[in-house]
Amino acid sequence: MQAVVIGGGVVGSLIARELSRFRIKVVLVEKSEDIGQGVTKANSAILHGGYDDPPGTLRARFCAPGNLMFDKLSEELKFPVKRTGSIVVAKDRNELPKLEELLQNGINNGVKDLRIVGKNELRELEPHISDEFNYALFCGTAGITEPWMVAIASAMNVAGNGGEVITGEEVIGGKINEGRVTEVFLSSGRKIEADLVINAAGLFYEKVASAFNVNVPPVHLRKGEYILLDKKASELVNVIIFPLPTAAGKGKLVVPTVDGGVLLGPTSVELPEFSPEDVSTTDSGLTSVRKSGEYLIPGIDNPKWFIKSFAGLRPETVQKDFYIKRAEELANFITVGAMRSPGLTAAPAIAEFVVSTIVPETGIDLVRRDDFVPCLEERVKIKELPAGKVSEMIDENPAYGRIVCQCNEVSEAEIVQAIRDGARTIDGIKFRTRAGFGRCQGGFCSWNIAKILARELKKDLSEVRQNSEESWIVDGKVRQ
Repeated sequence: MQAVVIGGGVVGSLIARELSRFRIKVVLVEKSEDIGQGVTKANSAILHGGYDDPPGTLRARFCAPGNLMFDKLSEELKFPVKRTGSIVVAKDRNELPKLEELLQNGINNGVKDLRIVGKNELRELEPHISDEFNYALFCGTAGITEPWMVAIASAMNVAGNGGEVITGEEVIGGKINEGRVTEVFLSSGRKIEADLVINAAGLFYEKVASAFNVNVPPVHLRKGEYILLDKKASELVNVIIFPLPTAAGKGKLVVPTVDGGVLLGPTSVELPEFSPEDVSTTDSGLTSVRKSGEYLIPGIDNPKWFIKSFAGLRPETVQKDFYIKRAEELANFITVGAMRSPGLTAAPAIAEFVVSTIVPETGIDLVRRDDFVPCLEERVKIKELPAGKVSEMIDENPAYGRIVCQCNEVSEAEIVQAIRDGARTIDGIKFRTRAGFGRCQGGFCSWNIAKILARELKKDLSEVRQNSEESWIVDGKVRQ
């Protein structure tokens, strides 16, 4: 038997990994040039506690359990998780009822380590919080991670357990026979046999469903704008900081990142039409992000700390809940879509649910294998190692001593390893190694990364891309 999972984001990759535990060949198909380059790479990277999601929704059902699964996942797949905790701040007693409502909501949703704190403890948790705030809802299970590495590591684990990972290929339809999908067609002309198809295509879940004549709730895109701050800003931030939520959402946050930076944002604006290419930022959006950050942490709106701005999109339905369902039209076609917040946090629990509960509805009886290997070998990051250990590694392999990314101290050897792990673009290197994530945002290292890619992949420099086939960097030589 063979299962085809469409979409290499965090949800699709974790579903593919969960399927790999069973005696079924798994094929993971991603239309981007690398895994985790859609919704997964442009979000707040928060592991939410689960106190904000309305009871009875799929969001509430899967958020808190998914959160608690990340420690084991992190240990097995070697991606970072930091349990920073989070606070939702309130000014006075007039705003306390909202915190009490969130507290009760969290208790109903099974959230652990959740309590309301007063001003003294709030100052201990976050010394630089604005003096305007006197209360907060503290959630100890909240944390941060690198979502793209969750997806990349999961895909690597799929391949390590005998699955196939295909990137740079779009699913354009399939062959249907007696109410079941029997083949999946790719944009290259390749046809893949399929006993099971899982549509986890992120922004494009509706488009993929339509290619198989399956009806799903229409997708609505919501855009969020962010500002990334220098690591110097981390001196002002210990925990994830939320304002009081409103009907529009969780609000604009201040979020520490796992590599020591700080994120401000996001905005939350519904796009009037389906425009998945619209990741533009606006003066008004970024100004509101700056003001909100300063409102929570005075002094954080420091232009000297601004590194970059960016925007991410998330797919929603009018129900504002996840959509997880076997198709009525096709017995072996499952859609896992509308992965809005807290989709990242819920993803491990969703993957487990889809494989254990929804897949049997297709008539497929999965048999657990006894040779599944859940763990990856940890990849070296010399920045995180003692100097003595790095010296020994350089003696064995001089490439560890050639630093390509000065900001994040990434060596040539680490970049070569990322290429062997599947990176084919500069962004593929960036998200695997953090080369280009620093203060200069690749201004000094991208050229050398491109040359290493060309050398290792045996390509001309003009063939190296930033992230997609259209994102060329050079198109030839100025002179011979």
